[in-house]
Amino acid sequence: MISIIIPLFNSEASIYRLCSDIINSLVDQPSDEVLSFEFVLVNDCSVDGTLKECHKLKQEFPNFISFYDLASNVGEHNAVMAGLTQCKGDWAIIIDDDFQNPVSEILKLINFSVNNEYDVVFTRYKEKKHSLFRNFGSFINDKAANFVLNKPSNLYLSSFKAINRFLINQVIKYKGPFAYLDGLVLDATQNIGVIDVTHNARAEGESGYTLKKLMQLWSNMFFNFSILPLRISIFFGLITSLVAFAFGVYSFIESFIDSELPPGYSSTIIIVLFAFGILQISIGIVGEYIGRIFISNNGKPQFIIRSKNK
Repeated sequence: MISIIIPLFNSEASIYRLCSDIINSLVDQPSDEVLSFEFVLVNDCSVDGTLKECHKLKQEFPNFISFYDLASNVGEHNAVMAGLTQCKGDWAIIIDDDFQNPVSEILKLINFSVNNEYDVVFTRYKEKKHSLFRNFGSFINDKAANFVLNKPSNLYLSSFKAINRFLINQVIKYKGPFAYLDGLVLDATQNIGVIDVTHNARAEGESGYTLKKLMQLWSNMFFNFSILPLRISIFFGLITSLVAFAFGVYSFIESFIDSELPPGYSSTIIIVLFAFGILQISIGIVGEYIGRIFISNNGKPQFIIRSKNK
């Protein structure tokens, strides 16, 4: 069984045509390749007519469509986690709602995944058709993941991917409120496949990823899967200490060479402000970790499903 998971946010203009096109294409596939499939639609508290379109799809394709309406907006990764906890498939195919992944490439990913023994199959775009801002964000995310998650440098963490049942069961064990799906995947397996696919320009609407949401996503990657920020703060603390020590030695030597040398007020102020800035950054990093522990221990949910329509 194949579960196609689609997180939805203000997807009124695209979701009906996307699902109906995929369903019609899958129905035409040979039965020995795809035995059965389901769509798991997760409405991430959209403010347009997305929920109405989900009801419309359920009425027209009752055997294929399940949708879940979330009580609050939790972001793409938490919405996908909601879908993974509800799906029944041997494989979960995760796609966006914007038609940037053509139906033919979805079928290609399904056939490649079920005919190989990888735990996860990431897609790699021959040519990305995202906006300049989104491409820049992806570039930063990719380079950061190389260090934070020990990601192979040639692996692109695409949101369009396939995950098998073994890995689904491992990923959904995470119950914290700060989900970063790719981090959970890379923590759980190294059995990773890659397939090249075509990427289209966005057909409808605009990307839901604002600078704020990208920053939240990056913070989930940095603070949930690594202590690298703490190590960086230690490094800067050591650098600050060395600079201060070197300046102290220099001032001591200068006092012997030129006994009338005026006190270095400017230099002292610069050193103090620099050290204070590093201290504040370090406290902020530690505070971020403690705050996340506090929020998690308080039982903040990863998502809340308001209603189900299976």
